[in-house]
Order: sequence, then structure tokens, then C-alpha cells
Amino acid sequence: MTRKRRRLTLALLALSALAVATALVLNAFQDSIVFFRSPSDVVERKVPAASRFRLGGLVEEGSVRRLDGEATTGGRRSAAVAFRVTDLKHSVEVRFTGILPDLFREGQGVVAEGRLGGDGVFEATEVLAKHDETYMPPEVADALKRAGRWQEEGPKSQGGGK
Repeated sequence: MTRKRRRLTLALLALSALAVATALVLNAFQDSIVFFRSPSDVVERKVPAASRFRLGGLVEEGSVRRLDGEATTGGRRSAAVAFRVTDLKHSVEVRFTGILPDLFREGQGVVAEGRLGGDGVFEATEVLAKHDETYMPPEVADALKRAGRWQEEGPKSQGGGK
């Protein structure tokens, strides 16, 4: 085998190893990627079945209700709660069992992570509420703008300018 051929073989082996490593890393990331969806996306069936995603919007006024008695977990009360998340065009029913954030309330921005059940109810594993009166996740603000329900003097998105 000539010297040139050995170098070529070594370079091809190195590129193959790099390709395999890249494929493994991308495959590992694919399992942890969570996409953001608006209630309109969910209602219009743009969500793959059984996929984990984040649902964002506003907690619909008058929709929050406790489903069962409260339990104490680590000194904090947790309960099963149902509420509706809306982008002011469509809304989706959400069920969550756990401790809701202190800032969670009707009319406020929220992002829930979980899966859509066969009955069309979003089963949340985590609920995040906005952290002050001017914050709204950029994805929620964009969804409200696409729905034509964004008010410029209303909530501002973080990181998206003012």
C-alpha cells in the first residue's frame, strides 16, 4: 500500500467516525427537543400524535377549576387542576397535577409542557407562569400576533425588543 493510499484510508476512516458521532449526538438531541405550539396549532391538528410539546398562551378567564382534594408535597400544596389555554382565537383544555407556580392566574401568560391525550385534553407535566407584568414568552407573543389578537400596549415579549 502506498503512502498516499494509507493517508486516504486514514482520512476516510476519520470522516466516517465523525459522521457516526454526529449522527449519535443528533439522535440524542432529537429525544429532548420540545417544540412550542399555540392552541390554534393544536386545534388545527398540526401536532403529531403522542409527541411531547409546549403549549403556550393565556389562561382563559373563568376556566380554572380544582379536580380533586389537595395534597401536601414538600410543604407545598399540590392539586389536580384543569384550565383552558387560549391564544384568543382557539383554546385547549389542560389538566395538571402538581404544584402550580405562585404567579399562575387567569388572564396571565402560561407555558405548559406535556402531551395531547386522545380525548383532546392536554396532559401537562410542567406549568410555567410569567414572572412579572411585562413578560410574555416570545413564542406566545408571536402566536397572539399571528391570531391578530396582539395589543402593542399590552404584554411585551422578552428579548424581542420593545
